[in-house]
Formats: sequence, C-alpha cells, structure tokens
Amino acid sequence: MSTKEKFIEAIRNGYSFKGDHVQIGAAIWNGEVFADAPINLPLRTMNRHGLIAGATGTGKTKTLQVISEALSDNSVPVLLLDIKGDLSGLAAAGTVNDKLTERYHKLNLSYEPSAYPVELLSLSGKDGVPLRATVSEFGPVLLSKILGLNDTQGGIVALIFKYCDDHQMPLLDLKDFIKVLQYIGDEGKADIEKEYGKISTSSTGTILRKVIELQQQGGDQFFGERSFEVDDLMRVSPDGRGIISILRVADIQDRPKMFSTFMLQMLAELYAVCPEEGDLDKPKLVMFIDEAHLIFQEASDDLVKQIETIVKLIRSKGVGVFFCTQNPMDVPASVLGQLGLKIQHALRAFTAADRKVIKQTAENYPETEFYQTDELITQMGIGEALVTMLNEKGIPTPLAHVMLCAPRSRMDVLTPAELMNINGASKLMAKYGKVIDSHSAYEILTAKLAAAAAASEEEKEDKPGRKEKEEPSTLEKVAGNTIVKSMLRTAGNGIVRSLLGALGLGGRTTKRKTSWF
Repeated sequence: MSTKEKFIEAIRNGYSFKGDHVQIGAAIWNGEVFADAPINLPLRTMNRHGLIAGATGTGKTKTLQVISEALSDNSVPVLLLDIKGDLSGLAAAGTVNDKLTERYHKLNLSYEPSAYPVELLSLSGKDGVPLRATVSEFGPVLLSKILGLNDTQGGIVALIFKYCDDHQMPLLDLKDFIKVLQYIGDEGKADIEKEYGKISTSSTGTILRKVIELQQQGGDQFFGERSFEVDDLMRVSPDGRGIISILRVADIQDRPKMFSTFMLQMLAELYAVCPEEGDLDKPKLVMFIDEAHLIFQEASDDLVKQIETIVKLIRSKGVGVFFCTQNPMDVPASVLGQLGLKIQHALRAFTAADRKVIKQTAENYPETEFYQTDELITQMGIGEALVTMLNEKGIPTPLAHVMLCAPRSRMDVLTPAELMNINGASKLMAKYGKVIDSHSAYEILTAKLAAAAAASEEEKEDKPGRKEKEEPSTLEKVAGNTIVKSMLRTAGNGIVRSLLGALGLGGRTTKRKTSWF
C-alpha cells in the first residue's frame, strides 16, 4: 500500500462516525485535496470543548461561522461572543463567487447560500437585546473574584450579602452594593459590628474603589433587572434550526474586566441552571468565545482556576465551550488541556520568539507520519487548518491538514437597517428591553437614613428651650448696676474678714491697719 493510500485510509477510519456528524472539509496531503477523505465533526463530542487558533487573516472567524451553521442545521442552539463585530452576517444568505465555486468543486460539494435564525444580544444595550444580571445572582464568591479581592476583603463582601439577606434588602445593581458598603462603613458600622464583628475601614475603601473601576468598564449597564434567563439561549426556530445568539461586544473590547465578568457569570449560570445530562447525542448549547485572549490577559490566578473548574464540569450539562484566539499559548495550559477539538490555522514566524511558539504549538498535536507539523503550520493557506478531535469513544483522531468549507451565510456584517429589522422582530427585545428599577437595598437604606435624620430633628425641636427674657424688675436692675455690684463686693469682703477675725481665723495681728472698718 502506497503512502497516499495509507493516508486516505487513516483519514477515513479516523473521521467516520456512527452518530450524527457534519462535514467541515476534506483532507490535504502533498498539496492535493482528497474529496474522498472527508473530515467530519461528531455532534456527540461537541460538549468536549475546543480551540480555534491562528494568525490574523487566516480564516478563524469563517471556521467559527461554518461550525455554527452546521450546529444550527442540526437543531443545536449557539451562543457567539462577537468581539470584532463581524459575525452578524450569519443572519443573511451568502453570495456565490468564483472562489467559492472553486473551493466547493475541490471538496465535491455544492454551495447553497443560506440565512440563519439569529438573535442579537448586547452588554451595553446598543444594537441588541440587553443582557443583565443582578448582584445577588453573582454571589459573594464570584463577585470577589471578579473584583480581585483578597480573603479579608472577600469576607466583607460575604458579610454584605449575609446582612442584606438577613434584613430582606435585595442587591440588584451596583448602586445597591455601593450604598450598603457605604452604610456599613459609616452610619451603620456600630450596629453591623455588634451583630457580625469588626470591619476594617481601609478594606471597605478598597472594595469601593474596585467596584467603581467595574462601573467605569460598563458594570452599571450589566448589573440590574430584568435578569437574563439562560433558557432563552437554548431555543429552536419554527423550522427546526437552532437559534444563533450573537452577543455583540465590539463596543466593550477595551474593557476586559467587563467581558470576563459576563463570560464567567454566563458559564456559572449555565452550570447552575442546566440539569445533569451525561452523554447526549448532541449538545444542548455550544458557546464560542472569539478573541479569547482578552479574557485571560488580566485574569487573576483565582479567575483562571474558576474558568478551568467550570469548563471541566459544564461538559456534563451538555454545554460545549470553544475558545477562538490568535495564539494557542494565550489560553492557560490548565484550560487548554480540557479542549478536545483543536483547529489550528496558520501561524507566522517573523521572529525567534514566533518560531519557539510554533514549535510548542506543534508539540501539542498528535504525532503523525504524514506531516512535518511545525513546518506545515507556517505554510497553510487561508481557509486551511490542522485538525484533530475526539471520536465517539473519546480517542483523539489522526492529525489532518484540511481544506475547510466556506460559510453559506454572508461573510460580511449586516447594515444598520438590517440590524434594526432583526431587533424590531425580536421577541426577547420586548422581554428585556425595558430597564426595571425595583425597590431594593439602595431605596431601603436611603429611606432608613432619611427617617433617622427626621427623627433626630424632631427630637431637637421637642427639647425645652430657654424662655424669652422677661422685663427685669427694679431689684434686678439695681442688682445689675456695676457700681452697686462693686459696693456690694467691697462690703461683702469686709463682712467676711470681720467674721473670720471674730472666729480667730483672721491671721496674724499686726499694728498696721488692714481694713477700712
């Protein structure tokens, strides 16, 4: 058997699956595309998470688009975190051109343009359904990790949540949390310390500064009501296709704390809400995080550990998480080890550091007799990638150089008018579009402090004050005269001295006269 025949047989055996699967491309060897060696993606293992990596302009976003289309066609809902704002084209059908025709001819497939059911979401409330969550839903542990607090400060946050729970004060938005924080550090400090123990003023000040920093990154738009329900991400359109929810975060890409806050909260909420499912024939939801390096750039060790833990556990809930980034080294090794599907687009070697990264990247893929992996990574064209995944038994498939399918939806953004039409027809916009400011901790404490101030004023008014001075009597007038006062004082001194003398307490007797009397 020739090397070519061995290659085709290895690919066919490695990428043939019994359950539901979709074709994402065909294998390449020695520059030739083998349409009879298709690369399939098993839906059963899409909850094992994945990585899509590669340099700018190599086709990562289009690969993400192709996989989203395939999942939607198989009734699997998708959530896309669109950092660059270039995934909205999924809502419109693509346009046939010569390049697409040529690619699909090599793959022995037909290109059929198609628009997909799309829901546009937003963290800032612009151009999409606003996503919000309450502070209470975050809980003290997650909020402390997002704010980057130490154990002492985290203990104070836990105390605030406990105090609000005990006194029926809902924590809905950041102004609620700030109001309680200010209260326990000032007017309510004595009562709080009597009930819960000592509180450090410097710690409350640090927490306040961290919360204000989060506010500056858009926290006020995210924290509040109406809280988004994750069930609304797992919907299927009337024609049976999974709805693709596109979270447009291009306007907050310079605010990584806000971005990572949402992502971690969403994963935590999905894990808390979704029941244990075990191994499903296809996932309940697949989440793609574009430009994932923004999450990990400023993430603390605690935050990375939290992400790692949730990624490990959420698989059993039927949810898959895919990270899309330029360099696979952007993803911490602890998280990278949890990703079953790896699609590696080309990397560029401009410096010695680049070559080192490429060598490390190549070592993360299965060994193969058909490719020089580290060389091939730098030579692949646009829309080509190295692919390996887990089969239905959880065993890695052979490494394959693949020509990927092109998206059937538009490979460009929607116009403002098209965005407006989608939002206008959205049922979720009617549900979440209106801001709700419920009676919560801020209003309760404000009313409490106002009542205390009013009671204090009332108490002052009720105290007996000085009566108005009445017209002095003749005796008071005489007694008040300065001349009379002086005469009385002199006479008084003489009388006192005479009395002391009569009692023998007047001091030594001298021949000098010591008194006028």
